[in-house]
Amino acid sequence: MKNLPQKFLDEMKVLFKQDYDKFINTYNNPSYYGLRANTLKISKLELKAIADFIGEEIPWSQDGFYYDINQRPAKSPLYHAGLYYIQEPSAMAVVNNIDIQPGMKVLDICAAPGGKTINIASKLKGEGLLVSNDINNQRTKAILKNIELYGVSNALITNENHHVLEKVFPEFFDRIILDAPCSGEGMFRKDEDLIKSWERSVIETIPVQKELLDSCALMLRPGGIMIYSTCTFNEDENEKQILDFLARNNNFECIEIPKCNGLISRDILPQSARLLPHKLNGEGHFLCLLRKAYKDNSSLESNSVQNAEPITNFHFHRDKLPYQYLNFEKENLNIKLDGSFIISDNKLYKEVYTQKLIKGFKVIRNGLFVGEIKKEQFIPSQAFIMTLSKSDFKKYLDFDKSDSQIIKYLKGETIFVDNKDDGFYGVGVNGYTLGYGKLQNGKLKNGYNKNWRMT
Repeated sequence: MKNLPQKFLDEMKVLFKQDYDKFINTYNNPSYYGLRANTLKISKLELKAIADFIGEEIPWSQDGFYYDINQRPAKSPLYHAGLYYIQEPSAMAVVNNIDIQPGMKVLDICAAPGGKTINIASKLKGEGLLVSNDINNQRTKAILKNIELYGVSNALITNENHHVLEKVFPEFFDRIILDAPCSGEGMFRKDEDLIKSWERSVIETIPVQKELLDSCALMLRPGGIMIYSTCTFNEDENEKQILDFLARNNNFECIEIPKCNGLISRDILPQSARLLPHKLNGEGHFLCLLRKAYKDNSSLESNSVQNAEPITNFHFHRDKLPYQYLNFEKENLNIKLDGSFIISDNKLYKEVYTQKLIKGFKVIRNGLFVGEIKKEQFIPSQAFIMTLSKSDFKKYLDFDKSDSQIIKYLKGETIFVDNKDDGFYGVGVNGYTLGYGKLQNGKLKNGYNKNWRMT
């Protein structure tokens, strides 16, 4: 058993009562590992058919599976095609328990490394706006890598604190995901470093959670819903935090989360839900859904960013796309890219958010980086390529996941192909896109992103 703080053990005895021994015994058991199908690219059933390392379904996740840690799914070419996201099983319950529909405006306020952002994006299906924020600049790099790998094109990645966000987006979002910073008690089994900082974390995170909840309340539109979650056990960061929030915000109510597939609740806040390691095959998590009351629409319209002045001087539509891109598209693709575009430093972007932002507002990525113009050529970005399916390319090289050629490609090596015409090719594994290359005399010049190469 791990060396757990005595104060923590004493608190868990009070919390779990007759279940305490069952709870403590979980620290002698191995952790569970999960992955979730990226339904922007592949269905759950299609993934199961081609990924032989997948185990049983995770009951509280629409698209999740368990897997054996010895199988190393992050080394599979299927992972590099963005077909699944590796995520702790209990964490999948968060987005699964909030209704998100295509076209909505959704905020993931503490988003890094991006697992919940990718799950939200799969529900939005490329429609609407996803604002994925993290206050830590270094951690936003992980969000950016993930939205590119998983083919997300409608995300605005920001690096701001909650006070700035609430000024920019008053009563704007239909849905908000607040996976709050917490003491991490539910992750002690997987991360021993959290044990060392536990007592200090409890003290430090409670006021931060309170501030984040109040900021999210200001950014949620009337009638909108947010979900608050932590990966910790104590009531102060969970049920009591929510009860305090409701006492400060009488225009909010709790929505019942169904108690099924191992989810339970405590009498102190029966509408909320807990996932506990001695009740199911996962780590610890807490969830609570909160709905903001409706009010007069005129007030909503006057405060909404939807009515902000568009940046019409900089954005343009398809009819003004540079000829280098249009030539590339005509020669190599079966699509016609449309939307609101902008060019910065010879880089072409298809932006998802085209309204004015306050000066100094930190944006990491707005929408899709399409590619770069270099004299007469257009060089597509890896991010753009990852949004394309096999049918979007005029020419395509498709390899089986067991083919040694595809591993060479992912390592950035030159590969050789027989009986194919010269030209630009999409490159994929089992029909799912990995990147591109240019074939000449049977030799494929590798276009796979140098920073993504398999080692």
